[in-house]
Amino acid sequence: MTASTEQRPRSYRVRTYGCQMNVHDSERLAGLLESAGYVPAEQDTTPDVVVLNTCAVRENADNRLYGNLGQLRPIKHDHPGMQIAVGGCLAQKDRGEIIRRAPWVDVVFGTHNIGSLPVLLERARHNGDAQIEIAESLEVFPSALPAKRDSAHSAWVSISVGCNNTCTFCIVPALRGKEVDRRPGDVLAEIKALVAEGIVEVTLLGQNVNAYGVDFGDRRAFGDLLRACGTINGLERVRFTSPHPRDFTSDVIEAMAETPNVCHQLHMPLQSGSDAVLAAMRRSYRAQRYLKIVEEVRAAMPDAALSTDIIVGFPGETEADFQATLDVVAQARFAQAFTFQYSRRPGTPAADMAGQVPKAVVQERYERLVALQESISWELNRKLVASIVEVLVSEGEGRKDAATRRMSGRARDGRLVHFEPGDSEIRPGDVVLAEITYAAPHHLVSDLALRAHRRTAAGDAWAAGRRPTTPGVLLGLPSFTRGDDMTADALRRR
Repeated sequence: MTASTEQRPRSYRVRTYGCQMNVHDSERLAGLLESAGYVPAEQDTTPDVVVLNTCAVRENADNRLYGNLGQLRPIKHDHPGMQIAVGGCLAQKDRGEIIRRAPWVDVVFGTHNIGSLPVLLERARHNGDAQIEIAESLEVFPSALPAKRDSAHSAWVSISVGCNNTCTFCIVPALRGKEVDRRPGDVLAEIKALVAEGIVEVTLLGQNVNAYGVDFGDRRAFGDLLRACGTINGLERVRFTSPHPRDFTSDVIEAMAETPNVCHQLHMPLQSGSDAVLAAMRRSYRAQRYLKIVEEVRAAMPDAALSTDIIVGFPGETEADFQATLDVVAQARFAQAFTFQYSRRPGTPAADMAGQVPKAVVQERYERLVALQESISWELNRKLVASIVEVLVSEGEGRKDAATRRMSGRARDGRLVHFEPGDSEIRPGDVVLAEITYAAPHHLVSDLALRAHRRTAAGDAWAAGRRPTTPGVLLGLPSFTRGDDMTADALRRR
């Protein structure tokens, strides 16, 4: 007997915009929906539920949302029973405005109550009208909710939500609230559970991770958390994002340097190299303080790869201010920089500041900054040619052309590496050692035979389409374990 449409499980698809916190929230939304009986929509099919998890940081966020909603309107018209839900930062900000501009939306929910989504969808179906629920404070810490992880080998682990800073260009504190920290035991318990499933890499996530502990009165909590991660067997890589220079301490640098599984990678937003602009931004540090942190990191970890965020054209920025930014970039020598042209965001103090910089001037400065950073990135990457790097293989394949079939992954310092797998059966989640043969500004390439390949439980899980449940085994190319002598000379002796 054929099941009726009502008996068929309803399908869903989540579209994510914005930062890593939104990606993490989307994993929770997927987990919630599947716990409520929904199933992922198959590719090239129309889902019964579309969830848009929005961002409010960039200037075109509103246009992007309403453009997507406009595209969904005729699809919903042709598929009776389809529901559209809008969540995330833009939903927290716009609230009822979304229903006014797009009355075909069924559910609007905020950043503090993502756990309400299944109930709101069912209520909208039952009542036949839109449901809007925006909580003003966090109802349940997101990590207490079920999750469907996107990766079989890497996972986001939230250690805090919200932010206590008051940067004049940022609307996030108004939308995600004051900082709320998880207890260290809860964080470590989640990591251990993930490792038991085969996860080998975690990224500790927060709006300001090195302020972690302020909620329960322990200013050394973040450094201690990094050290505790080093005691978890099977956890090979630990990253974190994002720290604030104001709260960066020597203790955190020491913890990074002395904990073997903490990657020597640091993403620390600069925003501007001008002290005057930093003051206008309410960034409670100055250029020399930032450079002192960089110097201390490099002294403790000479191989550390640093990246940053920079805003060009903040209100009142002069040519001298911009030159100060170029000077700091030249001194810091970032491996990568995420550069943004300033855009006015309603609800932020900067939106009403005098001295808004003309678009043409912002564009010209932006291009100069990008050119400088590209030259630095390329120079740093070229120094890695002939070195051997450990690569955690990513889902999907790398670049393809007629002559190669490359796969991709991340080195321990976060750099993207494309490599030639040869005849080896290499899966996402496995670990390989690759000798770098070519460097570009944004990636490295290895066209030589791999030096070693280690199969992992994460790779087994990917191949089986499930979570890893058993430890990996070593086979194929020469095997290795963390702590082995992996110098070029040692490898040649193998």
